[in-house]
Amino acid sequence: MRSADWRVEETGYDNWNGGTYTWTVFLAMDPAQYAQLGDSREPIEEQITVRLKAAVAPYSSNWYTVSIVPKVQRKPDWREAKGDLSQAVRRNIIDGLKLDGVVWSGRLSDVEFLERIFDLRQLPSTDTRFEDAAGDIWQHRVNNPEDWSDDWIYGDDRFNLIAGPSDVFLRFLGETVHPVVRPDRNEALKLVQQFNDQLRQDGWVLVEEEKIAGRPRYVAKPVGMAGGRSVSRARSVADALDAGWMQKEIERLENAVDRDPALAIGTAKDLVESCCKSILTKRNVTFTTSAGLPDLTKLLAKELKLVPEGVSEQARGADAVKQVLRNLSAITHNLAELRGLYGSGHGRDGQHRGLEPRHARLAVASAVAFIDFVTETHHRRAVVVVEPAA
Repeated sequence: MRSADWRVEETGYDNWNGGTYTWTVFLAMDPAQYAQLGDSREPIEEQITVRLKAAVAPYSSNWYTVSIVPKVQRKPDWREAKGDLSQAVRRNIIDGLKLDGVVWSGRLSDVEFLERIFDLRQLPSTDTRFEDAAGDIWQHRVNNPEDWSDDWIYGDDRFNLIAGPSDVFLRFLGETVHPVVRPDRNEALKLVQQFNDQLRQDGWVLVEEEKIAGRPRYVAKPVGMAGGRSVSRARSVADALDAGWMQKEIERLENAVDRDPALAIGTAKDLVESCCKSILTKRNVTFTTSAGLPDLTKLLAKELKLVPEGVSEQARGADAVKQVLRNLSAITHNLAELRGLYGSGHGRDGQHRGLEPRHARLAVASAVAFIDFVTETHHRRAVVVVEPAA
């Protein structure tokens, strides 16, 4: 009694005799001490219950019972040390799930889903008829599904998704889009994008870890481990251009930099191409559908006046500035060549050896340097519309 953490919960109601409430006093003990109780646990619970009823009887007609349960002790996770998720971000994600009517357990029952994350046999029941959370949840969500609302999980203190450990909430999100839970890839990807829009505010993203039956399985990682600052900057560029397709390419980059360098290199080239086409279209510059990246780069350089001739010969460092600008334009040519040699999109022979993630990060950083510069130049050099003479 002295060492246990206690809490009191309403666990039942009976309409008989004007209405009687049932209250359960949960005494949470250290798991090692709980195990030592063994078969003596129930007799001890009965003894405490008898004494509690005697003490309460003069003041209340409600029913009281005592349940001894183990404390839930979760092992620290590497992800939690990287930074906590704010309650504001968690609430936004949960509110989004509620607004869209998303069934968080997917095609699994609530018990089947939660058993993938928690040991329900070690969590207490809110119903005195059952010894643990597994039986409790089954009774009120499977046997009598009308007892609890579909969103009951978000307010249950046993799982504490709003204020509990960050790693538990992130694991919960990852499981909601697991292929077993949600086999529809498009539906899962839509949820991942919605989750990441919120998670990035606190430095987290869900990224593809592996494929199961051709469908991606996602895990949470700090932003710095999921593509780094380059990817984050690329998102700002895509937002500035209002380019939805670039956002999809960035999502692929984020998932592929470490897992699939060839795909990341190929996507980096595609990202530059999409950027060029977006800016040229916004500036009403025509280009053929068959135009390759070198052709698009030339058109863009001419339209934005990126050619080094714009730098005065008398300016200090003129040669250095010109060389930097030439190298910037050369990035696109080199990316196209790199993609042809090592990126995705081409078949390989059995002796082919791909590049490593560090090479993919270099390609991504180079691509982002280009699109960042040309996009800023595009906004600084607004299109001048000449009105016809009256």
